[in-house]
This record gives sequence, structure tokens and C-alpha cells, in this order.
Amino acid sequence: MVRLFMRGRGEGSGTQMRDATRALADMTRRLLALEEEATVSVSEIACGDPACGGAETVVLVMRPGHPTQAAKVLMPVARVTEEDLLAALQPLSQMMRAG
Repeated sequence: MVRLFMRGRGEGSGTQMRDATRALADMTRRLLALEEEATVSVSEIACGDPACGGAETVVLVMRPGHPTQAAKVLMPVARVTEEDLLAALQPLSQMMRAG
């Protein structure tokens, strides 16, 4: 079962935001090779850092029996590429391999 939680203020329409967050959640699942029981949450939140243009993307990975892990991308959901996401998920991937 795939469970996704998507929130955000986002650029574009609600449908575009849902599509973008779903795509990022699917990419996260694929890039981290997550098991079916894992939950991925993609949110866009306000960011005060000028580098992120007013919004940042937060990806939470919740796996049964493990602490929740978070990754941030300093840009709005609609602008995050697979390469951006891969770079942000790198520390999570390393932690998952280590333990």
C-alpha cells in the first residue's frame, strides 16, 4: 500500500501541486528502494533563506520500527528535479545502508 501525504502552498494550481508532490514521493520511493510499508510525506513550507526563493521542499520518510528521516531541498516543489532530490536524499540513503 502506498501512502502519501502532500501539503503545500505551491506554485500553480492545486492539481499541479498534487502531481508534483506525488512525482517527488514516487521518486523518493524509487531512489531509496523503500518497502511497501514505508510512508513518504512531501511538503512545501515557507523558507526565510533567500537561497530558496521563499519556499522549501521537505521530504519525510517514515518506516515502521525506524525514526522518521527528513530531507530538505531549498526550492519550491514544482522546481525540484530528480538530481536535486537525489542530492537531498543522499544522507538518508547512506544511513539506511549503514543500519
